[in-house]
Amino acid sequence: MAAARVRSGGRPTLEEVAARAGVGRGTASRVINGSPRVSDATRQAVEAAVAELGYVPNRAARALAGNRTDAIALVVPEPETRFFAEPYFSAIVRGVGAALADTEMQLLLTLVGNDRERRRLAQYLTAHRVDGVLLVAVHADDPLPELLEQLGMPCVISGARHAGEPLPSVDSDNYEGARAAVEHLVSRGRRQVATITGRLEVYGAQRRLDGYRAAVSAAGLAPDERLIAPADFTEEGGAKAMRDLLARRPDLDGVFVASDVMAAGARQVLREAGRRVPEDVALVGFDDSVVARHMHPPLTSVRQPIEEMGRRMARLLLDEIAGRSPDEERPSLVLPTELVVRDSS
Repeated sequence: MAAARVRSGGRPTLEEVAARAGVGRGTASRVINGSPRVSDATRQAVEAAVAELGYVPNRAARALAGNRTDAIALVVPEPETRFFAEPYFSAIVRGVGAALADTEMQLLLTLVGNDRERRRLAQYLTAHRVDGVLLVAVHADDPLPELLEQLGMPCVISGARHAGEPLPSVDSDNYEGARAAVEHLVSRGRRQVATITGRLEVYGAQRRLDGYRAAVSAAGLAPDERLIAPADFTEEGGAKAMRDLLARRPDLDGVFVASDVMAAGARQVLREAGRRVPEDVALVGFDDSVVARHMHPPLTSVRQPIEEMGRRMARLLLDEIAGRSPDEERPSLVLPTELVVRDSS
């Protein structure tokens, strides 16, 4: 122990802690920064080495030496109007905040609703003013993930952009959630089941459409593209899609809507058209947000664990910042969904 202190000028270093514990520097850093991605045995070995050497992390020195800011950005590529109208985003923020509560990390919320805001964010990130980025509801063609890769900045996204997503990601099981929703409608005797999709440049919306199609096929129902109406995850978009569906297929008797907010718009159009829910048209949403519980009748909806998704995203990002080993596989987490049945179906 004394020799170690002499080598480091009287102050034990992280490298010496790692050597004493018999682990790599990155692993020792993850333990000291509170990462959950280490075994109990490794954690105990590092903590014992810390105690033996009297190692004390120097936060200021660490920040200077590693160009650390002790801040992360939560980036939502949407305008303010959608951010505040969609309960999904507030739930993600709550989950991220809960995961960071016991850390020294500051959370910066950034909304990117247009090209000017995107350019300004790119300049900010290029200056490395944060240690990492959480990207929420990113579109398939968004250039931000590639920019972050070029900068070497740790990043975790909510929902893969495509099947081969290279970045760490956390999502809910959109496919199984949608499939269960349509199976439920079929089990209630509905035979002309329509769907209102989200923006299909979002991979999660594509997967919900895939789940709808799989359930329709499994039920032996004839596929009909007239029963599929694209929308944009907004209440107004849900209302417009519902009007289009009623014009094309007035005999529809069930609708799976890819978000609760869109379902609220669809419900209003059904009321205006004199269609009773669920007697004439059964309705199922997605998210199980506060919107679902306060609709009349209360909305059957697919619950996705949004706050838990936010927590998992933050934890993964902390791991990335702490120094994930280059040979570790980047994690892609898919959390289960649950159908919550209420009076709308």
